[in-house]
Amino acid sequence: MADTLDLVAHPRGLLLPVKARAGAGRNAVTGVRAGELLVSVTQAPEKGKANAAIAKVLAKQLGLRASEIQIASGETNPHKKFLLVGADEAAVRQSVAAVTGG
Repeated sequence: MADTLDLVAHPRGLLLPVKARAGAGRNAVTGVRAGELLVSVTQAPEKGKANAAIAKVLAKQLGLRASEIQIASGETNPHKKFLLVGADEAAVRQSVAAVTGG
């Protein structure tokens, strides 16, 4: 059975837990594990570059605008939370399932 994404309601939208892998070979959402969305980016984890790249990947894969994705916690940690401003939980889950094959 596939892992379930641990989305958390927030007054401004949803908190999305992300396990980041910076310095990877490609930018991609690679799955869900332990409740977190696995996101790989080619950017190195320096001066927020990887976080910006993760936000860009999330925007593309979840069908959101870049302005709707903000880092909420974990700026320097591989375990992060991103705020999806105004996001609909069902739509996010559907987009994640489409991307991850789950």
